[in-house]
Amino acid sequence: MSEVDRRRWDERYSAGGTAAVGPHGPPQVWADFEAVFPTEGYALELACGRGQGAVWLAGRGLDVWGVDVSPVAIDFARELATLNGVDGKCRFEVFDLDGGLPQGPAVDLLYCYMFRDPRLHRDMIERLRPGGLLAVAVLSEVGQGPGAFRARSGELHDAFSRDHLDVLHEGEGESVAWMLARRQ
Repeated sequence: MSEVDRRRWDERYSAGGTAAVGPHGPPQVWADFEAVFPTEGYALELACGRGQGAVWLAGRGLDVWGVDVSPVAIDFARELATLNGVDGKCRFEVFDLDGGLPQGPAVDLLYCYMFRDPRLHRDMIERLRPGGLLAVAVLSEVGQGPGAFRARSGELHDAFSRDHLDVLHEGEGESVAWMLARRQ
């Protein structure tokens, strides 16, 4: 990612103020499927932003590694984890996903909310342990129209309904596409 983009994300996160204390739950898109998410094991969150997803997952019992390109977002994520008493279960790191996924072990959950980079799709699948859950939600053209950061209709299904993944739930509409899939 360019330095200009990194600064833009830092400014965006800086404008949001301080971290909020929980309780934290899943994004609305996954609220009806919360029971599918694991309660133990290791999770990797891509583009974790302020850490709301990581804090929710850590509160469920997972050890979570969140990465984001913005140092400001990572500082907020660390603060949020501390305020919610899950800092011992969360690790946050500044990382630019333009170079691929960070090196590390296979995970029980790969969590990616509102970040899209089709170049990472295969690596995301391969990072899952057998039985691991892929949870991905992105902006979609469906209900919104084309845009540089929006998935085309059917993009997630085409990318993730193969290669040793069983689709558990998926949806598309109102400008969001999402999928929950388990690695065989």
